[in-house]
Parts: sequence; C-alpha cells; structure tokens
Amino acid sequence: MHKCLKSLCQNGLALLAFVLMVSCEESTAPVQVVLETELGAITVEVYPAQAPKSAGDFLRYVDKGLFDEGGFYRVVRPDNDNGDPLISVIQGGLLEGQEGLAPIPLEPTSLTGLRHRDGTISLGREEPDTGSAAGFFIVIGDQPSLDEGGMRNTDGLGFAAFGQVIGGMEIVRAINAMQGDAPTDDPYVKGQILADPVTFTAKRVSP
Repeated sequence: MHKCLKSLCQNGLALLAFVLMVSCEESTAPVQVVLETELGAITVEVYPAQAPKSAGDFLRYVDKGLFDEGGFYRVVRPDNDNGDPLISVIQGGLLEGQEGLAPIPLEPTSLTGLRHRDGTISLGREEPDTGSAAGFFIVIGDQPSLDEGGMRNTDGLGFAAFGQVIGGMEIVRAINAMQGDAPTDDPYVKGQILADPVTFTAKRVSP
C-alpha cells in the first residue's frame, strides 16, 4: 500500500476510534436536568453509567416533552405516612389523564451502587419491573429502607435510584411540607395527595 494512503487509513481509523470513545463517554456522562416549578427550579443530575435503564427512562420523558405538564402531586412525611418504615419523599411525574411510556426492569441499588440519601431521585413502582419515570420521587433525608434489603417494599428489592438533586432542595422541602388534603379512596395515600399539584416543566441543561 502506498505510504500516504496507508498513513491516511491509519489516521482515519484513529480518528474514528477517538470519536467512538468520546461518544461512549458522553452517552454515560452525568446529565443535568432542570425541573422548573412555580416555586423555583430543582436541578437534578442523573447517572446513565450507574443506572442506564432508569436514568434513560427519565431522560426519555424529558426529551419527549412528556413532563411539560407534569407535577408533584404526593407528599409523604412521618406525620402522614401510612407505610412502614416511615419515610419522607415527594412524588411527581405525569398527572392524571396523561399517558406514559412502558415500564422498565428494576435496577436495584445493589446493582447500581446508588443509595437513597437526602436528595436522591428514584423511580416509584408497585411490583418488580413496573417502575417508570411517569411516577418518580425525591427523597428527603437518608432513607435506607428504600434500598435493596430495606423493607419499605415488602419484596425487599427496594427502588431504583438513578440521580441526585444538586440544586433546589429547599424547593423539595417546601413541597414536602404542603398539606395533602385531596380526597382519595386509597387509604395508603390518604393525607398525602395535593389538591393542587406543583406543576413543572423539565429540560436538559447538560450535556
């Protein structure tokens, strides 16, 4: 092969390898999303490298604009919690009447290495593999009962943490302090549903 052509091929392959490496790094780099509420902005950082399914699901909702009419609708604190052990969280996502995407497989904390600490964002679920960003929650205070092995969910598999609030925890706490006085037929969430959800829009700010 001609020396110039050989050099061009080698350089081209090296460039391609570099582009693929950068693309791979970008696809798993932490992503920041701003939830702009009527009370102020909540900035969350999600971790596709540690929790690719859960973080990816949340980002799909953001990128498709499905949260453009989303809201925080449920507040759980020790004084109104009907579960065990007691926790403090706010839950949000799609509001009643909005259609979500298909649920995803559960990514337990033993797999991701993430834990439910103050400001952690995680996917709500009922049975395993029914979680979805259509109903996510943000933790107030460290909540180990939500990790795998914790017994907030009786199956002991915990919930899928996928990110962390890095700005606006005062907004999260302000929402958590609201009174959940909307009527409900479900005794488990009695006293937790906001009559007027705190609406938000969501957008990526990086990358």
